[in-house]
Amino acid sequence: MFLLLEEAPDTFGYMILGYAFFSVVMIAYVASMYVRNRNLKRDLETLESIQAEEAKPTKRQ
Repeated sequence: MFLLLEEAPDTFGYMILGYAFFSVVMIAYVASMYVRNRNLKRDLETLESIQAEEAKPTKRQ
């Protein structure tokens, strides 16, 4: 009977900290994905330019 009369513990602060931590982790993940995508595009442009240089006919003397 005494269990029903006790107050629930105040965990509101922990909930806010959890949401803040989750938000920081998700922002870091999205930023990481953005940087990786940018680097992949740069690598693709480099490979395409190398391929274009190799495809050019060379002048032979």
